[in-house]
Amino acid sequence: MTTSLRASDTLTRDALAVLQPGFAGTSAPSWLLRQLDEGLTSVGLFGRNIDSPEQLALLTEQLREVRPELLVAIDEEGGDVTRLEARTGSSYPGNLALGHVDDPVLTRAVAHELGGRLAAAGVNLNWAPSADVNSNPDNPVIGVRSFGGDPELVARHTVAYVEGLQAAGVAACVKHFPGHGDTAVDSHHAVPRIDADLATLRGRELVPFAAAVDAGSKCVMSAHILLPALDAAHPGTLSSAALTGLLRAPRSEGGLGHEGLIVTDGMEMQAISATYGLERGSVLALAAGADAICVGGGLSGEDTVLRLRDALVGAVRDGELTEERLADAAARVRSLAAWAKGARGRSGAGGPAGHAPAHAQDGIGLEAARRALVVTGLDGYRRLSGPGYVAALTPLANIAVGDETPWGPAAELERMIPGTRTGTYGSTDGDVAATVLADAGDRPVVAVVRDLHRHPWMAQAVEQLVAARPSTVVVEMGVPQASPQGALHVATRGAARVCGRAAAEVIARG
Repeated sequence: MTTSLRASDTLTRDALAVLQPGFAGTSAPSWLLRQLDEGLTSVGLFGRNIDSPEQLALLTEQLREVRPELLVAIDEEGGDVTRLEARTGSSYPGNLALGHVDDPVLTRAVAHELGGRLAAAGVNLNWAPSADVNSNPDNPVIGVRSFGGDPELVARHTVAYVEGLQAAGVAACVKHFPGHGDTAVDSHHAVPRIDADLATLRGRELVPFAAAVDAGSKCVMSAHILLPALDAAHPGTLSSAALTGLLRAPRSEGGLGHEGLIVTDGMEMQAISATYGLERGSVLALAAGADAICVGGGLSGEDTVLRLRDALVGAVRDGELTEERLADAAARVRSLAAWAKGARGRSGAGGPAGHAPAHAQDGIGLEAARRALVVTGLDGYRRLSGPGYVAALTPLANIAVGDETPWGPAAELERMIPGTRTGTYGSTDGDVAATVLADAGDRPVVAVVRDLHRHPWMAQAVEQLVAARPSTVVVEMGVPQASPQGALHVATRGAARVCGRAAAEVIARG
């Protein structure tokens, strides 16, 4: 083999090594096994890939038969964003609930138990937790995914979460650097912009990320957001000022000193793909300092992998991306994969996950959800006298959450009070309050909302329901920014299954 052919083979394998693609199905397609053999070092899992803990363990074993040192990544935040339990709702509350309780020991324990379930199923990289400071309550994409609006609170819980996950043998990936909390635009749809100065960023957005780096987080995920104080031309994922000059640079030079992996947020998101294109955006991200390209939330298939592989190899040959930068990125991916393999062995997480519970219903997740509840009006409240009517006032789905995951207290209320019924209502359903009252008949009404303060149609419907029927119970499962209303108001700070159960317990039992 000539030197040029060997160099070409190395370039190709390095280009494959930096990709974190998704795929369709609950077993490994032949193309994926082929690319793993060619040099692919990571895969990303989503709800579409998971039927059960047993099936997931068999899938990851199948992948590791081809590449033993493999990063199997997942977007498992718990709370509203769950892939393990996308069909049922999570057994763990999300960040806002944990931040409200403000017990880092509890947060660490929740993360450790969740990490244990991931490790038992063969997953060793979690694209979590969100370290964003939710400084803008109108944020359409972060909200309950944040521990809160106080930078120091977010920092201590981010650290606890990182420690809990990594103690279970799963690499943590704090996101979305340099902070997605002060935005009113979802980067799945467009490029958000934060016009804060650098001093504000350092005193607010960067505080949790600096703490996570100090705590040894193995990975940081970049955000597709524009921060002119850092870089007026490029969003964070494509900005060398953000990734190399700030995140990677040592503290002595004003950076955060992160030495681990830098992975991009999903490159198929419109903030990147609609502006730069998938291939061009991936080249720019690597050149800016990213080490791994996340793609596959909305894309899957060998064609995507080959397009990106060839774009990276071509960029090196054209001089747009240095061979050394690509090699460095690939080496960082392989280094994390080696750590994860060793951590998997140390944690004893190998083998099928047949023993992993489908739900930890009576465990620490439910305890945390109960502790996070804030109930208004309980002193004068009597439990439901009979079957109720649950009206789920449902906003458009957050893309990160997805629309397939059930939410709300209805299922638990139906179990506790047989005969309870449920209806779902949206912004296009005309006079929502009148429709709910007609559908409910004589049944007590339980109105369930998410982020009432962000949806005028929802706020109007609740106001009219409470005025027409003062006994109405209101359950807020998003950010509880609006004032409590109803005979009983329950704020859960998240829509996980356990949050719904905790709320149902109060409604049914008083």
